[in-house]
Amino acid sequence: MPVIGLIAGNGSLPRLFARAARARGLTVVAAAHRGETEPSLAGEVDTLSWVRVGQVGRIQRILQKAGVREAVLAGGFRRMRALAQLRPDFGLLRVAARLRSVRDDALLRAVAEDFEAHGIRIVSAASYLTELLAPAGRLAGPELDEAARRDVALGSEVAAALGRADVGQTVVVKDGHVLALEAVEGTDACIRRGALLGGRGVVVVKRFKPGQDERFDLPAVGPLTLAVMVDVGARVLAVEAGKTLLLEVEQLLSAADRAGITLFALSSVTAPEG
Repeated sequence: MPVIGLIAGNGSLPRLFARAARARGLTVVAAAHRGETEPSLAGEVDTLSWVRVGQVGRIQRILQKAGVREAVLAGGFRRMRALAQLRPDFGLLRVAARLRSVRDDALLRAVAEDFEAHGIRIVSAASYLTELLAPAGRLAGPELDEAARRDVALGSEVAAALGRADVGQTVVVKDGHVLALEAVEGTDACIRRGALLGGRGVVVVKRFKPGQDERFDLPAVGPLTLAVMVDVGARVLAVEAGKTLLLEVEQLLSAADRAGITLFALSSVTAPEG
């Protein structure tokens, strides 16, 4: 059968990708990262090898040995933990030596180019998971009021600027005030920090970074992020339609409805109507 490589990070996305790929009749060869990837992924793929963050050359050898010609990157990395656990091999050092910037997108593009130089093309996981991309409009929870629409519009504008700087994807807003911007801590910690400053009722906006390579780090939200929002009393989660993956979607939407949290997917950077 045709073979696809899976370079797996954390969360449920590697598992969801593996199921989708195998449903298409593909053999899935996974390289999973210690301290990040869920061990249960082993039951969803055909072969799994464990690597450490930074072992680019080792991943290439694993995939080449299995005859992989295309691979995806699926799942995130807790960046502070990844830095602490980084074990760069010659493959990563070879990539880093050519970089002028070590920002996320520049590094990932350079890694993808190095994989392609070794006969492995990196493709977007979203092309296998189109049914998980958020459709435009209100997906769960109550209708947005005028104040929430204004906060969503502000958060989307600020998130675009944050993304152009290749810093993060998430902004927390309340009553026209920007409370938190996502940086190295990740989405959930950003939400908690914003709510610590703004109290209950904050609005969370997460969007695709302008110019972002769709092969890497697509925005994704799931039940774990929703649980954080419930815990801090957030009122709205706004994402970008067609660019955001909804993980464990039935569980996500039902949890939002139960909690009275509006989940809204924007079709543009402007505030939603109605």
